[in-house]
Amino acid sequence: MNLFPLIRPLLFQLDPEKAHHLALHSLNFLYQRGLLHFLVGKVPQLPTTLCGMQLPNPVGLAAGLDKDGRFIDALATLGFGFLEIGTVTPLPQSGNPKPRMFRLPKTSGIINRMGFNNDGVQACVERVKRSSFYQNGGVIGLNIGKNALTPMADANSDYLICLRAVYEVASYVTINISSPNTKNLRQLQNSQGLEKLLLELTQERTLLSEQYGKKIPLFLKIAPDLEPGQIFEIANLLERFEIDALIATNTTISRENVQSEIDHHQSGGLSGKPIKDLSNQIVATFYRLLEGRTPIIGVGGIHTGTDALQKKNFGAKVIQIYSGLIYEGPQLIKDCINALKP
Repeated sequence: MNLFPLIRPLLFQLDPEKAHHLALHSLNFLYQRGLLHFLVGKVPQLPTTLCGMQLPNPVGLAAGLDKDGRFIDALATLGFGFLEIGTVTPLPQSGNPKPRMFRLPKTSGIINRMGFNNDGVQACVERVKRSSFYQNGGVIGLNIGKNALTPMADANSDYLICLRAVYEVASYVTINISSPNTKNLRQLQNSQGLEKLLLELTQERTLLSEQYGKKIPLFLKIAPDLEPGQIFEIANLLERFEIDALIATNTTISRENVQSEIDHHQSGGLSGKPIKDLSNQIVATFYRLLEGRTPIIGVGGIHTGTDALQKKNFGAKVIQIYSGLIYEGPQLIKDCINALKP
């Protein structure tokens, strides 16, 4: 029962951030009353293995939609094969000043400069533990970052704090060094900074794996705005430090193809349809360099099942969606699963 075409015009009358919260709370309301499963209906199955994790299907939720793990069970009921929560930081922070999210309706894009607004890593971990999806063995990734007030010289410490905090509950951990909305964060994508960060995180994972008796996969999330030299260096570091998977890509700072939009000048990261080709290029480039040895999670510009299949054809093992969900609604999950079937 696809009611989203009727609901979307009403949501799009609201401020984007308010609409975001209303949509999530409405889903949670329906879930808590046992109605959401009825509305969603049967979700196609397409069992997939990613880094040793068994997924019911290869369509995941990208980080950013549920930053604090408040809506895990409701979102899981929509049919996602896995969820990524966050970005979380060591300390709570309110993020950037509002307004900080803008729709680009002509091009089906979104610009956001949220700034890692979250309740802090410990609050998120407790919510994950309480969720039925976690307790029933669902795959939940935790996306980690640094606090805005932490100097870049101390950034690695924030990532280590978060890794230690989430290790017990995370199915995998994503190292987010590619958001454009935390000042200077993308500097960590440069080879020297990234080498040191990955060294410290992989060493810490070794200690944590001994402590907890399990080795949690580490993923790296990158920007689409990389120079050829950066791409080559990142590919080398992924293999050198045995990072388990690459998430390609985060939002872009480019404004190509959105000049006709009223809010195209707003600062922040651009996502949605306008980023599709750029994201696909990055996926394809890394797939060639890594020769399939490191799985790629494709994200960016997926608004149809055909878009999902394109990501797969360019080299993505699985996909994640976020902005497409806002424009197309939950039916997109089923459309993507069906399109990815052999």
